[in-house]
Amino acid sequence: MTYGVGLRLNRGLVFMSDTRTNAGLDDISTYRKMFNWCVPGDRTITMLTAGNLATTQAVVGLLNERVKAPEDRNPSILEAETMFQVAQLVGTTLREVVALQQGEGQNATSTFNATVIVGGQIGSMEPRMFMVYPEGNFIETSRDTQFLQIGETKYGRPILVRAYDPEMTFEEAVKLLIVSFDSTIKANLSVGMPLDVMVYETDSLTTGIERRIEIADPYFAKVSQGWGHALRDAFEVLPDFSFD
Repeated sequence: MTYGVGLRLNRGLVFMSDTRTNAGLDDISTYRKMFNWCVPGDRTITMLTAGNLATTQAVVGLLNERVKAPEDRNPSILEAETMFQVAQLVGTTLREVVALQQGEGQNATSTFNATVIVGGQIGSMEPRMFMVYPEGNFIETSRDTQFLQIGETKYGRPILVRAYDPEMTFEEAVKLLIVSFDSTIKANLSVGMPLDVMVYETDSLTTGIERRIEIADPYFAKVSQGWGHALRDAFEVLPDFSFD
Protein backbone atom coordinates (compact mmCIF):
# COMPACT_ATOMS: atom_id res chain seq x y z
CA MET A 1 0.00 0.00 0.00
CA THR A 2 1.03 3.60 -0.40
CA TYR A 3 -0.35 7.10 -0.05
CA GLY A 4 -0.02 9.89 -2.58
CA VAL A 5 -1.69 13.30 -2.91
CA GLY A 6 -1.75 15.96 -5.58
CA LEU A 7 -3.04 19.44 -4.74
CA ARG A 8 -3.97 22.05 -7.28
CA LEU A 9 -3.52 25.57 -5.93
CA ASN A 10 -4.00 28.94 -7.53
CA ARG A 11 -0.20 29.29 -7.40
CA GLY A 12 0.59 25.90 -8.90
CA LEU A 13 0.74 22.20 -8.06
CA VAL A 14 1.94 20.32 -4.97
CA PHE A 15 2.68 16.57 -4.85
CA MET A 16 3.57 14.29 -1.94
CA SER A 17 4.03 10.53 -1.70
CA ASP A 18 5.40 8.03 0.78
CA THR A 19 8.09 5.50 -0.11
CA ARG A 20 7.10 2.32 1.74
CA THR A 21 6.31 -0.93 -0.02
CA ASN A 22 5.62 -4.26 1.61
CA ALA A 23 4.94 -7.86 0.70
CA GLY A 24 4.21 -8.87 4.29
CA LEU A 25 5.29 -7.74 7.73
CA ASP A 26 8.79 -9.13 7.23
CA ASP A 27 9.35 -7.76 3.73
CA ILE A 28 9.27 -3.95 3.88
CA SER A 29 11.28 -1.82 1.45
CA THR A 30 11.70 1.79 0.37
CA TYR A 31 11.02 2.76 -3.25
CA ARG A 32 10.52 6.13 -4.86
CA LYS A 33 6.97 6.63 -6.13
CA MET A 34 7.31 10.18 -7.49
CA PHE A 35 8.72 10.76 -10.99
CA ASN A 36 9.32 13.87 -13.07
CA TRP A 37 9.99 14.70 -16.71
CA CYS A 38 10.97 18.23 -17.65
CA VAL A 39 11.96 20.15 -20.75
CA PRO A 40 12.89 23.56 -19.29
CA GLY A 41 10.85 26.34 -20.84
CA ASP A 42 8.49 23.88 -22.55
CA ARG A 43 6.90 21.47 -20.06
CA THR A 44 7.10 19.71 -16.73
CA ILE A 45 5.24 16.49 -15.86
CA THR A 46 5.09 14.84 -12.43
CA MET A 47 3.65 11.41 -11.70
CA LEU A 48 2.77 9.64 -8.43
CA THR A 49 2.17 5.88 -8.41
CA ALA A 50 0.30 3.50 -6.13
CA GLY A 51 -0.42 -0.21 -6.37
CA ASN A 52 1.58 -3.20 -7.51
CA LEU A 53 5.26 -2.20 -7.55
CA ALA A 54 6.15 -4.33 -10.59
CA THR A 55 3.32 -2.70 -12.54
CA THR A 56 4.25 0.87 -11.63
CA GLN A 57 7.93 0.28 -12.34
CA ALA A 58 7.06 -1.19 -15.73
CA VAL A 59 4.89 1.82 -16.56
CA VAL A 60 7.64 4.28 -15.61
CA GLY A 61 10.16 2.20 -17.52
CA LEU A 62 8.05 2.19 -20.69
CA LEU A 63 7.43 5.92 -20.46
CA ASN A 64 11.18 6.51 -20.12
CA GLU A 65 11.96 4.20 -23.05
CA ARG A 66 9.49 6.05 -25.25
CA VAL A 67 10.99 9.38 -24.22
CA LYS A 68 14.34 8.11 -25.48
CA ALA A 69 12.96 6.48 -28.66
CA PRO A 70 9.39 7.59 -29.46
CA GLU A 71 7.34 5.58 -31.94
CA ASP A 72 4.37 6.48 -34.13
CA ARG A 73 2.24 3.93 -32.27
CA ASN A 74 3.62 4.85 -28.85
CA PRO A 75 4.56 8.55 -28.82
CA SER A 76 6.45 10.11 -25.94
CA ILE A 77 4.80 12.15 -23.20
CA LEU A 78 7.32 14.84 -24.12
CA GLU A 79 5.72 15.04 -27.58
CA ALA A 80 2.13 15.38 -26.36
CA GLU A 81 0.57 18.74 -27.16
CA THR A 82 -1.60 18.95 -24.04
CA MET A 83 -1.70 17.50 -20.52
CA PHE A 84 -4.92 15.74 -21.54
CA GLN A 85 -2.92 13.86 -24.16
CA VAL A 86 -0.28 13.08 -21.53
CA ALA A 87 -2.99 11.53 -19.34
CA GLN A 88 -4.18 9.50 -22.34
CA LEU A 89 -0.65 8.19 -22.98
CA VAL A 90 -0.15 7.30 -19.33
CA GLY A 91 -3.53 5.54 -19.28
CA THR A 92 -2.72 3.57 -22.44
CA THR A 93 0.65 2.53 -21.02
CA LEU A 94 -0.86 1.50 -17.69
CA ARG A 95 -3.60 -0.52 -19.36
CA GLU A 96 -0.99 -2.17 -21.60
CA VAL A 97 1.19 -3.23 -18.66
CA VAL A 98 -1.74 -4.51 -16.56
CA ALA A 99 -3.10 -6.54 -19.48
CA LEU A 100 0.31 -8.04 -20.25
CA GLN A 101 1.02 -9.05 -16.67
CA GLN A 102 -2.46 -10.50 -16.15
CA GLY A 103 -2.06 -12.54 -19.31
CA GLU A 104 1.26 -14.02 -18.22
CA GLY A 105 0.68 -14.35 -14.49
CA GLN A 106 -2.12 -14.77 -12.02
CA ASN A 107 -5.75 -14.45 -13.04
CA ALA A 108 -6.89 -12.26 -10.16
CA THR A 109 -8.10 -8.97 -11.62
CA SER A 110 -6.64 -6.84 -8.82
CA THR A 111 -3.20 -8.49 -8.50
CA PHE A 112 -1.38 -6.23 -10.94
CA ASN A 113 -3.51 -3.10 -10.57
CA ALA A 114 -2.06 0.37 -10.09
CA THR A 115 -3.34 3.93 -9.95
CA VAL A 116 -1.50 7.07 -11.01
CA ILE A 117 -1.72 10.82 -10.43
CA VAL A 118 -0.16 12.81 -13.26
CA GLY A 119 0.01 16.58 -13.43
CA GLY A 120 2.01 19.39 -14.91
CA GLN A 121 2.04 22.19 -17.44
CA ILE A 122 2.81 22.41 -21.16
CA GLY A 123 3.70 25.78 -22.67
CA SER A 124 1.37 28.64 -21.85
CA MET A 125 -1.58 26.37 -21.06
CA GLU A 126 -2.78 26.18 -17.48
CA PRO A 127 -1.48 23.42 -15.18
CA ARG A 128 -3.70 20.33 -15.07
CA MET A 129 -3.86 17.22 -12.90
CA PHE A 130 -5.43 13.80 -13.53
CA MET A 131 -5.95 10.48 -11.74
CA VAL A 132 -5.48 7.50 -14.05
CA TYR A 133 -7.11 4.14 -13.26
CA PRO A 134 -5.84 0.63 -14.17
CA GLU A 135 -8.37 0.43 -17.00
CA GLY A 136 -6.67 3.43 -18.61
CA ASN A 137 -9.50 5.91 -18.07
CA PHE A 138 -9.00 8.99 -15.91
CA ILE A 139 -10.58 11.94 -14.13
CA GLU A 140 -9.36 15.53 -13.79
CA THR A 141 -9.39 17.99 -10.93
CA SER A 142 -12.20 20.52 -11.12
CA ARG A 143 -13.41 23.64 -9.39
CA ASP A 144 -15.24 21.42 -6.87
CA THR A 145 -12.51 18.77 -6.43
CA GLN A 146 -9.06 20.31 -6.56
CA PHE A 147 -7.02 17.56 -4.92
CA LEU A 148 -6.54 13.88 -5.77
CA GLN A 149 -5.50 10.94 -3.60
CA ILE A 150 -4.24 7.46 -4.41
CA GLY A 151 -3.51 4.43 -2.26
CA GLU A 152 -4.53 4.46 1.42
CA THR A 153 -6.69 7.57 1.26
CA LYS A 154 -9.25 7.33 4.05
CA TYR A 155 -7.14 8.31 7.08
CA GLY A 156 -5.64 11.45 5.57
CA ARG A 157 -8.71 12.67 3.72
CA PRO A 158 -10.64 14.39 6.57
CA ILE A 159 -7.96 17.04 7.16
CA LEU A 160 -7.76 17.76 3.42
CA VAL A 161 -11.52 18.14 3.13
CA ARG A 162 -11.68 20.49 6.11
CA ALA A 163 -8.55 22.61 5.64
CA TYR A 164 -7.69 22.69 1.93
CA ASP A 165 -7.95 26.11 0.31
CA PRO A 166 -6.79 26.82 -3.27
CA GLU A 167 -5.59 30.23 -2.06
CA MET A 168 -3.11 28.76 0.43
CA THR A 169 0.63 29.24 0.01
CA PHE A 170 2.99 26.41 -0.92
CA GLU A 171 4.30 26.41 2.65
CA GLU A 172 0.78 26.03 4.04
CA ALA A 173 0.02 23.28 1.51
CA VAL A 174 3.08 21.25 2.53
CA LYS A 175 2.13 21.65 6.20
CA LEU A 176 -1.39 20.43 5.41
CA LEU A 177 -0.04 17.41 3.55
CA ILE A 178 2.31 16.55 6.41
CA VAL A 179 -0.65 16.46 8.79
CA SER A 180 -2.56 14.27 6.33
CA PHE A 181 0.38 11.87 5.93
CA ASP A 182 1.08 11.82 9.67
CA SER A 183 -2.52 10.74 10.32
CA THR A 184 -2.20 8.00 7.69
CA ILE A 185 1.17 6.73 8.93
CA LYS A 186 -0.14 6.47 12.49
CA ALA A 187 -3.21 4.49 11.34
CA ASN A 188 -1.66 2.18 8.73
CA LEU A 189 1.72 0.46 8.94
CA SER A 190 1.82 -0.03 5.16
CA VAL A 191 2.42 3.72 4.69
CA GLY A 192 5.72 5.10 5.93
CA MET A 193 8.61 7.53 5.76
CA PRO A 194 10.52 9.02 4.08
CA LEU A 195 8.16 11.29 2.16
CA ASP A 196 8.86 12.89 -1.22
CA VAL A 197 7.42 16.33 -1.94
CA MET A 198 7.46 18.49 -5.06
CA VAL A 199 6.18 22.04 -5.51
CA TYR A 200 5.61 23.48 -8.98
CA GLU A 201 4.87 27.18 -9.55
CA THR A 202 2.62 28.01 -12.49
CA ASP A 203 4.43 29.16 -15.66
CA SER A 204 7.89 28.39 -14.27
CA LEU A 205 8.19 25.36 -16.64
CA THR A 206 10.97 23.88 -14.54
CA THR A 207 11.26 20.70 -12.47
CA GLY A 208 10.11 22.57 -9.39
CA ILE A 209 11.31 22.31 -5.81
CA GLU A 210 11.90 18.76 -4.61
CA ARG A 211 12.47 17.66 -1.02
CA ARG A 212 12.70 14.36 0.83
CA ILE A 213 11.37 14.38 4.40
CA GLU A 214 13.22 11.75 6.42
CA ILE A 215 11.91 9.94 9.47
CA ALA A 216 14.02 12.09 11.81
CA ASP A 217 13.05 15.39 10.19
CA PRO A 218 12.59 17.93 13.01
CA TYR A 219 9.85 19.89 11.24
CA PHE A 220 7.79 16.74 10.63
CA ALA A 221 8.17 15.78 14.30
CA LYS A 222 7.13 19.27 15.42
CA VAL A 223 4.01 19.26 13.23
CA SER A 224 3.10 15.72 14.29
CA GLN A 225 3.38 16.50 18.00
CA GLY A 226 1.66 19.88 17.62
CA TRP A 227 -1.25 18.36 15.72
CA GLY A 228 -1.70 15.69 18.39
CA HIS A 229 -1.74 18.31 21.16
CA ALA A 230 -4.12 20.53 19.18
CA LEU A 231 -6.57 17.66 18.70
CA ARG A 232 -6.57 16.87 22.40
CA ASP A 233 -7.04 20.55 23.29
CA ALA A 234 -9.92 20.85 20.80
CA PHE A 235 -11.55 17.73 22.24
CA GLU A 236 -11.32 19.11 25.77
CA VAL A 237 -13.18 22.32 24.92
CA LEU A 238 -16.08 20.52 23.23
CA PRO A 239 -19.26 20.33 25.38
CA ASP A 240 -19.75 17.05 27.22
CA PHE A 241 -22.52 14.69 26.20
CA SER A 242 -25.52 14.52 28.52
CA PHE A 243 -27.78 11.50 29.17
CA ASP A 244 -30.53 13.76 30.55
